[in-house]
Amino acid sequence: MAGLAIAVLLMLCPSAVTAQEQMTELQRFNLAVEIIKHFEGWHTVRNHPYVGWGHQLQPGERYSARTMTKAQGDRLLRQDLMKMYRLFDGYGKDQMLLAVLAYNVGPYAILGTSKRPRSTLLKKLDAGNRNIFHDYMRFCRYKGRKVKSIERRRYVEFSLLFIQ
Repeated sequence: MAGLAIAVLLMLCPSAVTAQEQMTELQRFNLAVEIIKHFEGWHTVRNHPYVGWGHQLQPGERYSARTMTKAQGDRLLRQDLMKMYRLFDGYGKDQMLLAVLAYNVGPYAILGTSKRPRSTLLKKLDAGNRNIFHDYMRFCRYKGRKVKSIERRRYVEFSLLFIQ
């Protein structure tokens, strides 16, 4: 939580753009982890098949929300986020932002599949157009309905992780 509070202060600072550009990738990765922890919250048994800070159990995994420690959850979150980060190699400054979005909505909502088209967000970035705020904010729906809490989450993610 302290990391997110610092990040919000950084966002409100007049020189936030300069500070964001000077952050190392490790610092941006740690900031992304803090953002995810803040918005996901700790998943309990009621949240099955999710454990830790939003890890979706895969076939064969033996994690349990009853026995998982915060340290284990943190490691799992970092592993998952790194997988998402690697999926978006070649997107430069936008790689971390795409990884955080993919962690929450799933990578195929962005990358597309044989049955689902590639997202407009990615199409714009592929074309060199970085005017993506509105496309990013479209990912704030659940079961077709716009959700205010997800909209706030997307705004914070974009504000803290998008670099001009």
